[in-house]
Amino acid sequence: MKLLLVKVFSILFFLVSSSAFACSISARVSIVGNEFPAIQTVGAGAKECKGAKVTANLTADHQKINVAGMSSKPAEYTSAIVANTSIVALLNNDLIRPLDDLVKKHGKGLKKNQLITIDGKIMAVAFMANAQHLVYRKDILKKLNIDVPKTYEEMLAAAKKIRASGLVKNPVGGAYKAGWNLAQEFNNMFIGYGGSHFKGNSAEPNVNSDAGVKALKMMKSLSAYMNPDFLTHDSNATNAEFRAGNVAIMNMWGSRAATLVDADGVSMEVKNGMDISGPMTVGGGKTPASTLFWDGWTVAKKISDEEAEATFIAMTNAIRPSILDNEDTRKQAVWLIEGYKPTDAARGVFAAAKMNTTPYPMLPYAGLMHSAIGKEIADFMQGKETADKTLSDIEDAYRASAKEKGFL
Repeated sequence: MKLLLVKVFSILFFLVSSSAFACSISARVSIVGNEFPAIQTVGAGAKECKGAKVTANLTADHQKINVAGMSSKPAEYTSAIVANTSIVALLNNDLIRPLDDLVKKHGKGLKKNQLITIDGKIMAVAFMANAQHLVYRKDILKKLNIDVPKTYEEMLAAAKKIRASGLVKNPVGGAYKAGWNLAQEFNNMFIGYGGSHFKGNSAEPNVNSDAGVKALKMMKSLSAYMNPDFLTHDSNATNAEFRAGNVAIMNMWGSRAATLVDADGVSMEVKNGMDISGPMTVGGGKTPASTLFWDGWTVAKKISDEEAEATFIAMTNAIRPSILDNEDTRKQAVWLIEGYKPTDAARGVFAAAKMNTTPYPMLPYAGLMHSAIGKEIADFMQGKETADKTLSDIEDAYRASAKEKGFL
């Protein structure tokens, strides 16, 4: 997986020219995916195709509906926009098709670096890279003579000083919504402490460890400086808090950085004060407390070959190099598209890559672990359980799911 991410990121540095894609389709295209700006751009690009209807359901709940929506025959959705987290569920349920023939026929403008290959078959086409990293108010840090945090310990110290100053009551932000978001924050912190989710190359869980305890305790410490409703805050809510001037420092996705303060009603103070940096480390470790991601699109298995071809053509059109001619589009992501030139907002993701941030594992049972973490740690964050009990519950919940799926 690390080699894959290195190859994917290498497209950012070795770019050559290609011709534009034509787009005429003769069968329906139906897309499901997340809702942030870069994916909205991809959805809009697919809809430019003529000849048949193209629809897109872009929602924060995409992971709750994509498996069900691609399980019927014919599938409701002909394409799911995924990341290296969410593709696993589709692979486990055999819901997406290999793309080798379609790449050969219609993918001449795609680069090898974009082709996500699993067991020798192309299963997805990546169009952007992502990672979580530091976003902060440089004006507030400067006013209080605080250095930009490079570690979570420094972030805590900064939060304490900011709150004491009276400038921001709850200075720390984070996507700590119970469920997927909270689990991802644990994954980041756990990896930063040197943790490994599984034992060796097996599916045996390994989160009930010293690294797990430390990760939970650091998250709890950070939450003391967050909005009291932090367990309801996903990326959208956290960014809204930052825009409103209620957050001074947070761990946030690179895909949100460029457009974070572009919304209506954001004060000039917040706009001019926002800045970004690379991911932080924790516990004296050198491994960033973050994970590298790619986002890309797939083609459903339970659809006709005509629909599959139309979907591939439309999705390829959506990520054609000419979309980068638009300055606003270019800022939306660290694009893995030919001709992309990094923007200032891409610094955080580039720093994550340069720091050898760990890629999110594309293991068939990783999603089961992620779900177990998301279900179990909210009680700890609310002070209802000990760290040891929470980690034990996570492993029990994971084992039950892994046995049901045949991984244990």
